[in-house]
Amino acid sequence: MIQIIASDMDGTLLNDHMVISKENASAIKKAQAAGIKFVVSTGRGYTEVKPLVKEAGFNCPMITLNGAQVFDEAGKLITSAPLHDQLTSKIIHFLKKQKLYFEIVASKGIYSDNKAKRIENFAELLTRVSPDTPYKLAVIMASARLELMNINYIEDYNELVEDKHTSIFKIVTFSNEGHKVLDPIRKELEQFKSIIVTSSSSSNIEINHVNAQKGAALQAYADNLNVPLDNVMAIGDNNNDLSMLRIAGVSYAMGNAITEVKQVAKRLTSSNTENGVGHAIDEVLKEE
Repeated sequence: MIQIIASDMDGTLLNDHMVISKENASAIKKAQAAGIKFVVSTGRGYTEVKPLVKEAGFNCPMITLNGAQVFDEAGKLITSAPLHDQLTSKIIHFLKKQKLYFEIVASKGIYSDNKAKRIENFAELLTRVSPDTPYKLAVIMASARLELMNINYIEDYNELVEDKHTSIFKIVTFSNEGHKVLDPIRKELEQFKSIIVTSSSSSNIEINHVNAQKGAALQAYADNLNVPLDNVMAIGDNNNDLSMLRIAGVSYAMGNAITEVKQVAKRLTSSNTENGVGHAIDEVLKEE
């Protein structure tokens, strides 16, 4: 009997317009009406997730920043796993030396030190998930959406590290050249102790405290509700979803998932552009 359903967002719950489809939202509401806890489990921060969930017309707990912060339905922070300041400084120095653009997610929001790069990255993401979108239009769309996301721009990331009232939860770096550039960087980063390095697409690397993993956060959430893992379902598409797919009793890979995710998950659903999350939920509801 499924009691908890956890779903990734990008490439999973979100479609090619980067929103939650009506079909997915309808299936989620059905599950909630049946007494099942639906949980968003994402690499995104709370301020990015909340508007998307609200727009879809439902409310739910959120595992954010790959598990670095977990919130209940009311938006109250339950647990957090920030990066240590000294280690964060070393990572910032390393990424700057590699001349890579990166962003920082902290307790006071998302920070970028280059607005043009932020817009460029988001525009390229839009063209990847929706190839029919012209790049110029994607830039306009990215500019409009970013204004809604409450991005903080800062000249020097070290100011965040030095601010004793700010905790840093995630660093995400980007390259349009994908694995060619990022794989060697990832190997270097993995030498740092106390961090976990994952990714939510082929064009990024996400750096968290080693305790900030979706699987660990989902297990802690289930344990708190006294729900056995056999009664937990997880849905994902990429590298940062593997930990929760491995621990869930029922696991679904999206049709658009990377090969490793399809090998780990027990079941397969359709792609994120074909309401795969909704189909997976409907399937388990019928089995119940």
